[in-house]
Amino acid sequence: MTATPFAHLHCHSEYSMLDGASRIKDLISFAKEQNMPGLALTDHGVMYGSVRFYQEAKKAGIKPILGCEVYVTAERHARSVSPRAKYYHLTLLARTPEGYRNLMKLSTCGFLEGFYYKP
Repeated sequence: MTATPFAHLHCHSEYSMLDGASRIKDLISFAKEQNMPGLALTDHGVMYGSVRFYQEAKKAGIKPILGCEVYVTAERHARSVSPRAKYYHLTLLARTPEGYRNLMKLSTCGFLEGFYYKP
């Protein structure tokens, strides 16, 4: 019996502040060891590691899936440090180059227009 191909679609790297401990090269090595056909990088609110992840995955023969875990809130301009402030996580994956560009825009927008402790 052959194993069904599996790819992690929600991975954080060292670029996910206070949450990610894995280095991109280690994520790629693990995926290669496990014979994963692809792997997604979905850091919190940032796309900092995308280019390096893409290059390393391609070099290892793994399909790079670029994404971002964004924070969503109804009151994105509120400036509250209340622990009751509600926000939700949403994992977005790019299917096309246009999708990648849109993720870059959303990440930038999160920092420039909605950043308050978390983008």
